[in-house]
Order: sequence, then C-alpha cells, then structure tokens
Amino acid sequence: MWHKPWKLREGLAIGAGLLITGEMLQLSMGSIDWQLFAFPVNVVALALYLTLIAAAFLLRRKIYVVSYFTTPKAATASILFATVLTALMGITRQVAGTQPAADPIGITKMLSYWPFVLVYLWLTTTIALTTLQQFATFRLRKIPAIVCHIGLFLIVVCGTLGSADMQRLKMYCISGQPEWRALDDEGAVTELPLAIQLNRFILEEYPAEVQKVRGADGKPTIMKMPTPKRYASEVDIFTKRGDNIQATIEVNKPISVEGWKIYQYSYDESMGAKSTLSIFELVTDPWLPVVYIGIVLLLLGAVLMFFTLGKGKDVHRKEEENS
Repeated sequence: MWHKPWKLREGLAIGAGLLITGEMLQLSMGSIDWQLFAFPVNVVALALYLTLIAAAFLLRRKIYVVSYFTTPKAATASILFATVLTALMGITRQVAGTQPAADPIGITKMLSYWPFVLVYLWLTTTIALTTLQQFATFRLRKIPAIVCHIGLFLIVVCGTLGSADMQRLKMYCISGQPEWRALDDEGAVTELPLAIQLNRFILEEYPAEVQKVRGADGKPTIMKMPTPKRYASEVDIFTKRGDNIQATIEVNKPISVEGWKIYQYSYDESMGAKSTLSIFELVTDPWLPVVYIGIVLLLLGAVLMFFTLGKGKDVHRKEEENS
C-alpha cells in the first residue's frame, strides 16, 4: 500500500482515516454548530475553500495526493463512503436542527456529524479537482461530465454552507393588528422587514362525525366533532418599500414576499371558525436559488450524457485523428 500509483485501497484507507479523525473530533468537540457559519462567515469560508482548491490544483504535479484526487479511483472511494453515511442517515431517526444528538456517537444528527462532514468535504474536493482537470484537458465529449460535476458541487457546497442562513419562524397575528415580529424554535424574537395584518380568518369544515373524546372528568364521551376541511387567512402584507399586498394564505398555498415564503400554519382551534388568531410560518433560504441552479445543471448534464452516450467513441476517435 501507498506505492505509486495509488489504487482504490489507498482511497479506502483515506476514507477510513477521515472517519476516525471525524469521530475523535466529534467526541472531543461535539457536533458542528452550523450557525457559526451564518453570513458573512459562509461567504468567506467558500471563497477560502475555492482559493485552496485552485492553489492545490496548480500544485498537483508536486503534491501527489492532489493528482490522485482527480482519478476515478479516488472518486469511487469518496462516493462509496458518502453513500454509506447517507444511507445510515436515511435509516436513523434524525433530531431537529436545534436539538443535540440523541445518541452518544452523533449519528442522529448526521448533518452536524464530523465524520459525515469530512467525508462530504473530501467528496466535493474530488469533484472540484476533477472538474478543473477536465477544463485543463478540455474536449467536447467532456461537457456533460463537467456540467454534472459543477451542478453536484453547487448542490452540496451551497446547500451546506447556506443552511446557516435559512430561517424558519412562527408569527402570531391577531385580527386587525399589524405584526412584524416572529419567533424561532427557541422562542427568540426576530423583527422582520415586513408586517402582516390579519383581516379575516376562514374555516370550512366537513360534516360533524361521531368521535370518542375524553371529557373534563376524564371519562370517554361520544360527541359529534367537525373536522377542518380548509382554513385560510385574508391578510394585508406591508413591506419596508411601502408596498401593501392583499392576499389569501392557505395551507399548502404559500405566498412569497421580500424573499420570505409565508405559510398558513395554524389558528386558535378552541375558537374554530370564530378564531381571531392566525399562526403563520415564514421561511427564507437565500442560498436555495443557487442549489436549484445546481439541480438544473445536474439534470442537464445527465440528459447530455444520455444523448451523447452512443456518440462518445466516434467523437473521441475524430479528436485523436485531428490531433
């Protein structure tokens, strides 16, 4: 092992080393706090990472491990480890982002788990270096792979670094009173660049059905209970620019204002159709458009690969003849 040229087993050894290193960091430092990477730290971190990638690529002939990361063997090893950890995340119940891991190892909070992050950092590094290598030895037949690699890089890197800037808040609006403050999961108050005024709450119900409920004395009672069919809120939304937007917000039919998506979340169920309280969920994710661009590029690259699959050998042969 470790005799040049490195093969798949060296890649597997690198992956195992990252798992061990990551677990040591996990046990000594705890899970990664992604809130530390909120803007502008994530932008600086991304710029520094791209600079290091470019510098490493320029030194690839002097640093063998860098040139190894541009090979299919290194890519196979990194994909294997990333796939295993992703599958483990899929079969393990994950805790909410603000809660600590529910297990002593940390796998129940996988996105903040050091081994997971190090392996994905390795994966994105191999993707970036491979893409630069493809640009350095550019051929038309490499365009589909380049597009796929750029898309995957944007999805993983921007989706990770951008998670610190995503906000999910709850706003409690009382009829006739503009509200511009919202609460996060920990109860902290955030002042928003918009205000919502509830004008009218709408509740449509299915016909009452017989249900067994527990009465005030603790004994089960048979009652006819209506169930909600549709509920919505007629609102005025005010922005700092002076806009006044009249809208109806329904469940699963959010509206977008000033970079925020506003969802109908709940209401005062004890008052039913007479509720004067509407609860809205407001979500913003500034990096999401970049992630969408990555998804589009990944799909475009896959389509290009499909249509050029049969032509690859012919193009390669013509390029060799011309050279």
